[in-house]
Amino acid sequence: MLGTLVQQAVNALTIGSIYALIALGYTMVYGVLRMINFAHGEMFMLGAYAAFLALTLMAGDAQTAGGVVLMIAFTAAVVTVGGVGVVLERLAYKPLRNSTRLAPMLSSLGASLALVAGMQILAGPQPVAFPSLFPSIPYDVLGGTVTSVQIGILVAAFVLMIGLWALVNRSRMGVIIRAVSESRQTARLLGINVDLAISMVFFAGALLGAAGGILYASYYGIMSPTMGAAVGLKAFTAAILGGIGSVPGAMLGAYILAFIEVAGTALLPILTGGLVGTEYRDVLAFAILILVLLVRPAGILGEPVSEESMVYKREF
Repeated sequence: MLGTLVQQAVNALTIGSIYALIALGYTMVYGVLRMINFAHGEMFMLGAYAAFLALTLMAGDAQTAGGVVLMIAFTAAVVTVGGVGVVLERLAYKPLRNSTRLAPMLSSLGASLALVAGMQILAGPQPVAFPSLFPSIPYDVLGGTVTSVQIGILVAAFVLMIGLWALVNRSRMGVIIRAVSESRQTARLLGINVDLAISMVFFAGALLGAAGGILYASYYGIMSPTMGAAVGLKAFTAAILGGIGSVPGAMLGAYILAFIEVAGTALLPILTGGLVGTEYRDVLAFAILILVLLVRPAGILGEPVSEESMVYKREF
């Protein structure tokens, strides 16, 4: 029993870490621009394809690439997709920055569809096998099996999340980003390069999303042009659950959602005598999300929005 709990907990932590990387991209963009970037799930997909392309170019066969090649491919892929995020913001969102909130949201939906269709044309619609970034070595922990792949994903995800925390809270760029998130107009009057700060947000968000896509494809051993749709929706749900706009909230929501999914997968068939299978785990997760939002609409760690705060935040 203890071994099963340990194994399921590690499974949840692994999936939650991937969700957290993607959710952070949603929450950073919303925190600065107050918009939902629905094309962010495609950054997740592009990360996997960019890494696969880099591996193929450097090693010839992505399945036989060595550790150094894997690390170089990972770095090149996330930086490249980060650049794609910046270009996307300049082309699809910046011209609509002073319009209604609905316009950039619709633009992001169009960008999402265009990226999926483009990848289907370039790489084909069929799923593709993806190599593991880490050697698969099983370890016995308190009777449960934990693999080196899970450990590698957890370490990589935590390093990236700590890097984001340091960027936001311990760097000059972080101060600039937080100032722009408070008021773009005031930040511009103070001489802050608002466009640079927004570009940095999109770069960091797309980079984290791409890293999540690579880790996800490595964990499950497969990638496809539409892989960002379902996982991106779950990460968006995690960001709302934790409190969109809050970096700690995005991470907390991601892990809560992952634990709900894993617990649902393990317990639903047992509790219902096989009547309800594991395919209903997403229903359970979204049902709990609805309950949380009914009690606390701002999310677990989100700040409640009042009339006074809306007036204070408004751009004049």
